[in-house]
Amino acid sequence: MFDVSNIVQSGGLLLIGLFLFAEVGLFLGFFLPGDTLLITAGVYASQGKLPLLGVIIVGAIAAIAGDNTAYFIGRKVGRGIFKKKDSLFFDPKHVAKAEKYYDKYGSKTVLIAHYIPVVRTFTPLLGGVAKMPYKKFLTFDAIGDTSWAIVITLLGYYLGKRIPNIDHYVLYAVAFVVVASITPTIYHLTRRWYKRRASNK
Repeated sequence: MFDVSNIVQSGGLLLIGLFLFAEVGLFLGFFLPGDTLLITAGVYASQGKLPLLGVIIVGAIAAIAGDNTAYFIGRKVGRGIFKKKDSLFFDPKHVAKAEKYYDKYGSKTVLIAHYIPVVRTFTPLLGGVAKMPYKKFLTFDAIGDTSWAIVITLLGYYLGKRIPNIDHYVLYAVAFVVVASITPTIYHLTRRWYKRRASNK
């Protein structure tokens, strides 16, 4: 587990930006959901330790850069990964499903994905695999990421102003977010595995 407080205090805006980029651009969302960084940064901004506007701008730019990196990875090499039939993750059928889904719901998905931990880690990649038009992806992704950076940072700022010594409880918040993020994914994958096992009997 990363020490979020240490990252925010010692690394400042630069390290916050690098971690937010890596969350999606390097697929590290399982280990450190970006919400926790921005909430923590918002808390410290409320104490005058970080510039509020700077956190929002860096958060938005880093998130957009990470999403675009993942999008182009998906567009260039993503289809080559999905070759193994009957694979839980890399079945070619997933590409066809992703293409149909993004044709119908792509804009909405990209717009709101950053508000959903773990989901946002893979949404840009799948957008690239499904070959969602880049201009469309960039437009809705930029709107979604910017609104996310504003809302989540201001949430941390508000909590920092309202709750005394809230920075002492950041690690508990991180643990809660990580567990809440990963549990639905584990449940879904476990359920699929049992269904596959039952159908093969």
